[in-house]
Amino acid sequence: MTYNNKPNPDDRSDNVEKLQAMITNTIENMEAAEESLALTDSETQKQQIQAKNERRRESIDSFRSEIKDEANNQG
Repeated sequence: MTYNNKPNPDDRSDNVEKLQAMITNTIENMEAAEESLALTDSETQKQQIQAKNERRRESIDSFRSEIKDEANNQG
């Protein structure tokens, strides 16, 4: 049995916009987590929220680096 599956073409034209949207969503999630941090008395939850937000900051840095790479590749 033969398959005629072909990969989709690599369309990177909107990658910068998608990455920017991911940054915006991540920042919104961080802000919501900070709000919940202020409402919790659990030290465990506070540490978990802080750790997750640190990972989010790292993700944002990676997204920004990817945006720079995409901008260089497009221009």
